[in-house]
Amino acid sequence: MRAVLQRVSTAQVDVDGVITGTIATGLVVLLGIHHQDDETDLNWLVDKIHHLRIFDDDQGQMNLSLTDIQGELLVVSQFTLYGDCRKGRRPSWNNAAPPDQARCLYDLFIAACRQRGTSTRAGQFQANMQVTLTNSGPVTILLDSHKTF
Repeated sequence: MRAVLQRVSTAQVDVDGVITGTIATGLVVLLGIHHQDDETDLNWLVDKIHHLRIFDDDQGQMNLSLTDIQGELLVVSQFTLYGDCRKGRRPSWNNAAPPDQARCLYDLFIAACRQRGTSTRAGQFQANMQVTLTNSGPVTILLDSHKTF
């Protein structure tokens, strides 16, 4: 799994003019699912996102995690994170999971975040979404469960 994390002070996602999720302080998670991903990748990523120390403490140092600040998550499916642009002019999506597999892992990811007690909102899988956010910092982090070994 790949995730682009953006630390935000506010964010929202809408589909066809209808807001499907809005958060205050927390993280926007753009989530890409690889065709070889399974629950091991999911669990690693959920744990990493919740414990990554990228929020400021009282001294302005990044020492606090999403869990520490009781921040919120806005999760948006993003198959384009697996676009391969090395050849030609049109990205290849061969590494992205097929829709049924991706939807299952996307839903499990959201459920796992909620099970941790994190206020978690989401976009709509396979929809054309408009994401609006105020990036705080800015802080943007890339995570990839296949690059941990």
